[in-house]
Amino acid sequence: MIRIDQIKIRPLTEEGLLKKAASLLKVRPGDISFVRILRRSVDARKKPDVVYTCSILISAHDEDKILKRVSGASNISRYEPVTYSFPIEGKEELKERPLIVGMGPAGLFCAYELAKYGYRPLVIERGKCAEERREDVKRFWETGVLDKESNVQFGEGGAGTFSDGKLNTTVKDKNGRVTEVLTIFAENGAPGEILYDAHPHLGTDILPDIVSNIREKIKENGGEVRFETRLAGIDVRDGRVVSVILESPEGTETVPVTAVILATGHSARDTYEMLYDAGLKMEPKPFAAGFRVQHPQSFINISQYGSDEAAKEFGASPYKLTANFGDRGVFSFCMCPGGYVVNSSSEPGETVVNGMSYSGRDSENANSAIVVSIPVSEYGSDHPLAGIEYQRKLERRAYELAGGRIPAQRYSDFKKAVTGIGAYSEGDADNRNGSGDVGYSDSPQEMIRPVFKGDYEWCDLSGIFDGDINRLFIDGMDHFGKVIKGFDRPDAIMAGVESRTSSPVRIPRDENMESGISGIIPAGEGAGYAGGITSAAVDGLRAAEAVARRYAPFR
Repeated sequence: MIRIDQIKIRPLTEEGLLKKAASLLKVRPGDISFVRILRRSVDARKKPDVVYTCSILISAHDEDKILKRVSGASNISRYEPVTYSFPIEGKEELKERPLIVGMGPAGLFCAYELAKYGYRPLVIERGKCAEERREDVKRFWETGVLDKESNVQFGEGGAGTFSDGKLNTTVKDKNGRVTEVLTIFAENGAPGEILYDAHPHLGTDILPDIVSNIREKIKENGGEVRFETRLAGIDVRDGRVVSVILESPEGTETVPVTAVILATGHSARDTYEMLYDAGLKMEPKPFAAGFRVQHPQSFINISQYGSDEAAKEFGASPYKLTANFGDRGVFSFCMCPGGYVVNSSSEPGETVVNGMSYSGRDSENANSAIVVSIPVSEYGSDHPLAGIEYQRKLERRAYELAGGRIPAQRYSDFKKAVTGIGAYSEGDADNRNGSGDVGYSDSPQEMIRPVFKGDYEWCDLSGIFDGDINRLFIDGMDHFGKVIKGFDRPDAIMAGVESRTSSPVRIPRDENMESGISGIIPAGEGAGYAGGITSAAVDGLRAAEAVARRYAPFR
């Protein structure tokens, strides 16, 4: 087969791609028997002339002759597929089934591969199944009553289930793992476009169904899944884990283990503490924190595409922003086009926010976390879990501001509170749910209307972070206002606090992916080795491979 890159096209149709390919290869369209998109991205560098840029795969008669004829073209080459191969090389006997702790992307995909190849894993998840979890999250947003074990952070699918479901990653696919992850998603209900979109996403509305389908495949292939089951302790002897303590509504159970994959996610703080007390080596890791910021999606579309109309063809526009100020970075994170800012709390007395979009990305607002890099030195202690306490401090402050509601503020008011400069309005401290909205005096634009999942309250956010981070946030916003003109508009809506961008802890592992305790394999975002759905799923595949390289399938 032949690969052709850098095909610019609008509108994107199979007939149009066929004609472009025939022209570039100097053949007739009828000589091409097969056309498939390998990758698709949106090129808006010459806006408003926005086009798709595609890489395609074609099959044609006498391909060797065609390739020789166009050998001077840098964008035409023979297609060299990368195929994922799962290594069943292990010889050691598994005395017990592999235990997978957590059903976020790392645990879910690790379990999927191990079940597929006969390892019959036991998978535990402290939260509920996706179907029940969806109802618990909805109830929390409507009533403010938090279920500590079933919420935006805990439950089948992990925290990413209630986000935009973004699947793009910077992980290179030299071993085919990224393609394997996307293929598994597609085989279990995801739209086929994720296999070639440069920035694939799923959406919070369809992710629970996809996750449920993957779970059922794990069970069909011999795996066992237990919900509302928490890892409460481990027994280590002679440097090896020999059993674990599990807690569930049915009681406490001691389970012998040989291999334990820790895929707990970045919010299982009590699990980190238990494991640290049991002797598992950990180290602090930097992360980033800040506020989630809302703008009208039409404003972002016009900025990025040159017109709002283009969004009807190319979808709600995303953006990515970065700035560096000395040794500190400020950047956008988890940008959600046409999305919602959501209350993502998981612990009583603490408030944390995130962003999410449905598959249609059709909310009136775009939102993104604008976050500042937090070095380990900011934690105030060299204890391995100091970053967790730092996060908790921020989340407690956010909770106290609005009593568990989402604390929100206009950017102009925040900037005034921090610097004394900017258009300022006193606001309405009693305003909740958007009635009697806070205004400002000097904007020529129509005021942005808040879009939240969960109750919110107008507050002064300047006390959540210390002064240096507040000023870095403002420096970042001012810089981004030059990149996207008006990004720092006075009525931009801030919400706090965005503090779960990644784990502030890393669990070191050796070349076999084991921790300092033999038999324990830390994996995914919670262990400090991933930064999103796809990279966590890829790390889950690597954990499954580590098991298969050492052990034979479970009998």
